Amino acid sequence: MPKSPDLSTHLNQVVKSYANPDVVKLAESAIIPVACKQMVKANIDEIIVIDKNENPIGLVTDEDVLKKTSEAFINPAKTTLGDIMTFPVITINQNKTLSDALEQMHQYKVRKLVVVSGENMIVGMLYKNTIISLMKNHLAAKHEKHSSFWTIIWNLGIVLQFAGVLMFIPAVIATILWETVPATGIYLMSTLLFMTGFFMNTYGERRPLKLRDVAILVFVSFMLLVLFGTIPHLLVVPHDAAKPLEHFANSFFESAAGFTTGGLSLITTPEDLPQSFTFYRSYTQFVGGLSFVYLIVTTFFPEHKIRTMRSFISGRVPQLRELLITITILFSIYITIIAVALFYLGERNLIDNFALAMSAVSTGGWIPNSQILAGLTIPEHTVIIAGMILGALPFGFHYAFVRTKFMSINISKEVALYFAIMVAATTIFLLSMNVGSMDSIFNIISASTTTGFQTINLQNLNPVAGIIITVAMLIGGCGFSTAGGLKVFRLINLAGIRNLFRKNLTRSDKNEIITALILAISFPTIPLFVANHMQSLGYDFEDSYFDAVSALTTTGLGTGTVTASLDSFTITMFSFLMILGRIEIILLLYMFVPKLIP
Repeated sequence: MPKSPDLSTHLNQVVKSYANPDVVKLAESAIIPVACKQMVKANIDEIIVIDKNENPIGLVTDEDVLKKTSEAFINPAKTTLGDIMTFPVITINQNKTLSDALEQMHQYKVRKLVVVSGENMIVGMLYKNTIISLMKNHLAAKHEKHSSFWTIIWNLGIVLQFAGVLMFIPAVIATILWETVPATGIYLMSTLLFMTGFFMNTYGERRPLKLRDVAILVFVSFMLLVLFGTIPHLLVVPHDAAKPLEHFANSFFESAAGFTTGGLSLITTPEDLPQSFTFYRSYTQFVGGLSFVYLIVTTFFPEHKIRTMRSFISGRVPQLRELLITITILFSIYITIIAVALFYLGERNLIDNFALAMSAVSTGGWIPNSQILAGLTIPEHTVIIAGMILGALPFGFHYAFVRTKFMSINISKEVALYFAIMVAATTIFLLSMNVGSMDSIFNIISASTTTGFQTINLQNLNPVAGIIITVAMLIGGCGFSTAGGLKVFRLINLAGIRNLFRKNLTRSDKNEIITALILAISFPTIPLFVANHMQSLGYDFEDSYFDAVSALTTTGLGTGTVTASLDSFTITMFSFLMILGRIEIILLLYMFVPKLIP
């Protein structure tokens, strides 16, 4: 049945919901008192008079009863419906349209029609006021759909303009370093983002967004940001000019790995790239990790509308606008401290230090130099580990300390559980691996924070270590952090699954449990299809599954299956796997399953 029927809709599509099927049918021999009693009982204004075959032959309304039984010579106790009915009754076949019904009402100057089947059996009663109401609803729904589209366009324009401004920062760095090719690519991307956003903002309509519209906005924003982000890669990364499709797929992959903090890369020697470009790559992870799309939306949303966003931001947070602005400033301070600390500890390339710090705090995992992690000292390892853990903690955790407020019980419980999981995983991994203690600790924390920094070969993990590091990636960090994965707060929600069918459970709590259950099934299941595809290409299934999990959880650890030798289709598949992981699949649920929206 259509949600908003129009005049071309057939009556059989609307009669069950919009016509009145609970009609009273009486024989023409029925006396008036009986008829009145039936009308009062059914709370209706008319009776359809039928013959012995139940075919409609006349109509009696409450007005007919009042008018005709009030005449002096009428005895109501002996008067039948046949004496006062209007006939012939005006009927319409249920296969006719609403337009036909209106035309028939106009022709016979009536305001109601008896709807009948092909066998002339009564289906229901259709009123003119009902049709008028349906048309109003149809026009309102059509206008609302139109308005939603242009409202999303307007807000999307704001997001793209803001992104264009943000991308000027790495462009300025490239200009200062006199690296013209990266500067050209980043300036071009930044300008196109700004201009596209300007035109969208010009033709769009500034109106409040519904929650489902915000979900669409965030999803499309990520897609466009990744698409525009391919431009610098197309210009800077060396490629075979005879294979433009492969070059685009690879560039799209690198852009997706940046803005989603996916961390996988087809570039094996980033030190061969211009230094400003390696800074740009880590900068895209910082922007993506801080959920800047949400930040922009909150900047232009009234406070009461911002509250609705919390249902698909992973975790319950207070004062969302103030929190995001505070976190942006605070994380910038974290990055500066880490970069300076690395410089003080011996890493003398300050730009590489900032790139590494941005990747750590955003749990992105890209490195500016393929050898930079190999020679780290224990103090340098410790600094980077601290950065990864900071990124995996909830934004509300950082906000609580900056604003000198006590953490809420929900955040405290989640953080405590996260540290417990990380300590347990680190202990088991450390005992099961035959490598150095610091390397084991560094890599399992990299997995549990979904950062993706890697200092050991993961291709030949023993079964216990392989399971532990895979589970650590699947669980991921805390809710509403830069980390990926299922998120710890959803594990807490899953604990409430036993209460799912309780009558006193609120709709919001029920939806959170259902969402957590869907994601808990989806995260380990989706990589199976990717691994099966990779196996058909000749790759090891277990290694492929590990890398697919790494992509979906936006971790970036790898066993070596994801390389530039893959075909364009498979590379693009991994790109979308990272995008899907970054939006946590939850946005797609809200876009296509609106009932999950509280």
